[in-house]
Amino acid sequence: MVRDMSLRSLFNAAVRLLVAAFFLVLVGEATAAPLVGADQRAAFAAAGFHANHGEWVRCGDTTTPSRQSGRIRIVDLNRDGAPEAWITEGSTLCYGNAASAFVLVTKTQGHWAVLLDGVGIPETLQTRTMGWPDLRVGLPGFQPPPIYRFDGRKYVRAP
Repeated sequence: MVRDMSLRSLFNAAVRLLVAAFFLVLVGEATAAPLVGADQRAAFAAAGFHANHGEWVRCGDTTTPSRQSGRIRIVDLNRDGAPEAWITEGSTLCYGNAASAFVLVTKTQGHWAVLLDGVGIPETLQTRTMGWPDLRVGLPGFQPPPIYRFDGRKYVRAP
């Protein structure tokens, strides 16, 4: 009975942590209108995804329970009125213990371009570089999560 309660407590704590991590991504982001049609397809394609049976995929995983097809969330990170998009996908087979990958894309001059492509859970920070929020990418383990800053063209890992 004690072991069952410990496992249940651990599971509940893990669920709370994942929910909190999801909402941390929202800190400091202005949301924008959703993408549709050709614009949505172009954003997914820029991030390396392709359509497969009505889902957007980048990873070849089709069987594991952790698999989550591509999802897109439109934001305005630098508050310039132009959209950026967080595109995410989940799979322990493809992304290991992090179980999640993301691509941040922006639309400039009519085309979508990659700003950052990584594995883990990105979090926008209150600090800014060149008008863009700094990002922290959470990963499993005990190492401090890396920080990324905008360099004028894309996000790069801070020293």
